[in-house]
Amino acid sequence: ILTRIACETSMRYGIQMIMTASIVATKRKASQVSIDDIKKCYSLFVDLKRSTQFLMEYQKDFMFNELEDDDDDDEDEDDDD
Repeated sequence: ILTRIACETSMRYGIQMIMTASIVATKRKASQVSIDDIKKCYSLFVDLKRSTQFLMEYQKDFMFNELEDDDDDDEDEDDDD
């Protein structure tokens, strides 16, 4: 599973998953990293591709989008004067 993650994202992200999954396994006092540890880390830490996809899907819900809408409203008010 780590090989697939590294191939789909990057080697750096794959190595970070190994280290993070090792910490999760140590936290639960296990001697080996399990697939569940890797899945947990994968769900908590997002790579560049998934982060970009998330931003594209939810961009209308973020605060910076509201600021752009407010600027448009201000311009409309100036035109009325």
